[in-house]
Amino acid sequence: MTLFVRMLLSVSLTGIFLQAHAQDHAPAAPKVDPAKGAAIFNGVCVTCHGAEGNSGIPLNPKLAQQHPEYIAKQLAEFKSGKRANPVMLGFASALSEDDMRNVGAYLGSTKAKPGFAKDKELAALGEKIYRGGIADRQIPACAGCHSPNGAGIPAQYPRLSGQHADYTTSQLTQFRDGIRKNSLQMSQVAAKLNDREIKAVADYIAGLN
Repeated sequence: MTLFVRMLLSVSLTGIFLQAHAQDHAPAAPKVDPAKGAAIFNGVCVTCHGAEGNSGIPLNPKLAQQHPEYIAKQLAEFKSGKRANPVMLGFASALSEDDMRNVGAYLGSTKAKPGFAKDKELAALGEKIYRGGIADRQIPACAGCHSPNGAGIPAQYPRLSGQHADYTTSQLTQFRDGIRKNSLQMSQVAAKLNDREIKAVADYIAGLN
């Protein structure tokens, strides 16, 4: 065996050893307890967000079946002030990181009730934007991130399917107007939408199941 080959073999074995060592010492994922999350939700959140996260109030979001990571992220950003909301700041400030993860785990295990679109013509426009975007204004399709059926992508993009149109309209408007600032990507997209387009997308999402 030549010296060069021995050196390559040594480097390769060292790399394998270091990778295995790193995996052995990688921090374990935090454990979650949906039962504790349910207790917190039913003691504090249920009044505004409904049983099992199925809000009956159009301006309050449905949280049922939402990705746990997204719930925990939003609660943390309410607490830090990155997402401005005086009401949610008060509630989130009382929660630890474990509490947030537990609430997220609970809501992720619940079943969302389907919604419905109210305006057929408006929803048709919303469908075009959601599925195809608006090419001449460089507005991307919502489906690219939130998936064609509105299920979203876990740990990246939230579930939208069946969400109240009033809530979606309010959030897109806040992104557009610079009031909600915790997603640069959404701020950039919403900045290009007019009021009718926002309402159309929101109405289509409400009936997306």
